[in-house]
Amino acid sequence: MKVLMVGGGAREHCIASKLVEDGAELYTVMNNKNPGLAKLSTEFLLASDTDVPKITGWALEKGIQMAVIGPEAPLEKGIVDELTEAGIPSIGPTKSGARLETSKSFTRDLLEKYNIPGNPKFKVFKDSEGIREYLEGLGEFVIKDEGLCGGKGVKLSGEHLASVEEGYEYAVSCIHKSGAVVVEEKFVGEEFSLQCLTDGETVIGSPLAQDHKRLLEGDKGPNTGGMGSYSDSNHLLPFLKQEDYDVALDITKHVCQALKQECGIPYKGVMYGGFIATKNGVKLVEYNARYGDPEIMNILPLLETSLLDMFKAIIDGNLSESMAKFSNKATVCKYVVPVGYGVKSEAGYPLEVNEEAIEAAGAKIYYAAVDLRDDGLYTGTSRSLGIIGIGDTLSEAEQKAEKGLEHVKGHIFMRHDIGTPEAIERKIERLKGIRG
Repeated sequence: MKVLMVGGGAREHCIASKLVEDGAELYTVMNNKNPGLAKLSTEFLLASDTDVPKITGWALEKGIQMAVIGPEAPLEKGIVDELTEAGIPSIGPTKSGARLETSKSFTRDLLEKYNIPGNPKFKVFKDSEGIREYLEGLGEFVIKDEGLCGGKGVKLSGEHLASVEEGYEYAVSCIHKSGAVVVEEKFVGEEFSLQCLTDGETVIGSPLAQDHKRLLEGDKGPNTGGMGSYSDSNHLLPFLKQEDYDVALDITKHVCQALKQECGIPYKGVMYGGFIATKNGVKLVEYNARYGDPEIMNILPLLETSLLDMFKAIIDGNLSESMAKFSNKATVCKYVVPVGYGVKSEAGYPLEVNEEAIEAAGAKIYYAAVDLRDDGLYTGTSRSLGIIGIGDTLSEAEQKAEKGLEHVKGHIFMRHDIGTPEAIERKIERLKGIRG
């Protein structure tokens, strides 16, 4: 089957690896020459992943039978609508359905309208009137830019914003940029990701993962697109119970049905819920309309069944839970990034990667924003590559990821504390304290 992969990051390299393993013939559109995707692809096109007319034309020319949309930006541009019109079915929602991610206010309003639990106290502002008073009333608050910000548009009081005045200024800047801002109560707890596939009716869950947004060890420093993530062998996380998983999945199932009513057509593709375990139960932080980067690198290597078959079933509308079987292993992903990432990346430096040695260490590698030139591999401004360790325990998986990292050299930075016993113990104790 001829499958088009849109996107050139580690998430797309991971998805494509599984699809090719399942027998797909891969065609890729990517911004930069990702060596992992280039190697897997029958053909690739170097183009912007938001150039929808160009991508659609190329897909028709190559006789593509299914498109898989990796990042969120093309979804916002309506790539699925255009491909569908051209007769090419896609894994990914229409522009209307993608509002689940592309509009922060849409999702909050959706939960409220359909009485779905998980929402915080929130208010949407389109001008500055009343923002200060609302922030003062909340005490602890979260401010979310209405639009897409590459995972960096959310700011929290006490962490990124030191006062009501700073919160007010950031909220106003969001209104100027995106036309609206969402102001919410701040949840206190431990966040986790549940990535689901749906054909618009059936929703299939996967093992949970936890991402680490902060640049520095101990969850300090600026927000990034994600410095790494982990998943546990029982498909939960060490600080969560089965009922936490069940609540998150139940919210997602209700949201899936609400989307169908709201948009008039079934939502087909990925529903990735960012949830948080609090003293008052599981709450919704946000939804993404595509797989998580890095969290999908924790999940797909564990999938024992065919991802391609699941994608076909999504398109045909006959997805069933028996199609997804995951091995009981733990995974730890650590991202290699250019020095300065999260503030001002120092890009364009040579990168030495010994793939054979990484594999011999028991780890996997997925390439992200690197550039493969005639004289070798170079860093870009964003994350360079993910190293994933897989083991029977989190400790074993973390050690394999660390061994893999030894075989990447260059002007680079990484967080070493992700998935370590000390870091996980801190999270267990913290949530115990919060939940009493």
